[in-house]
Amino acid sequence: VGVPVRTWLSRVSRRRPADPSELVSTEDALLQQLAESVLKIDCATELRVHLANSLPLPSNANRPRIDLIVFVINLHSKYSLQKVEESLNHVDSSFFLGKVCFLVTGAGRESHCSVHQNTVMKLAHTYRSPLLFCDLQVESFRAAMAQRLVRVLQVCAGHVPGISALNLLSLLRSPENPPSKEL
Repeated sequence: VGVPVRTWLSRVSRRRPADPSELVSTEDALLQQLAESVLKIDCATELRVHLANSLPLPSNANRPRIDLIVFVINLHSKYSLQKVEESLNHVDSSFFLGKVCFLVTGAGRESHCSVHQNTVMKLAHTYRSPLLFCDLQVESFRAAMAQRLVRVLQVCAGHVPGISALNLLSLLRSPENPPSKEL
């Protein structure tokens, strides 16, 4: 897919300024559909979606706090992985304490993959961030992922009492990727 990287921003709020979440991907049409699925979810918080070209985002004093960054990697595009890796350099290290995850698409058609699943698994492990897989072309999967992302965003924004982004990180960590001994 030869389209430029896109960043998906959604906002969540409860009687306070909205908090954005970001998705970086080369799958514009599917991301737009995912964003529309997110907007259809009935929740007690306000949701908004905004598309931008890439990270870093332009400086803007009025931009709300960012609570969750979801990097989308299309296994059918080495360019997708490259753009995510470049974007990671622009993310403050504090976000890797439960406010970053990776969403991988295209895993269902492994014979057409340009990027191996192990590569993105190592990337997620390196950044100690959860790894989610979804076929965004299937509406029911896309709707389920939208619900999951909204729930993760609500936790990261502090709208779920008793659960922090760090708690969520430990819950989403896969058993085959235990925490590093370095921590």
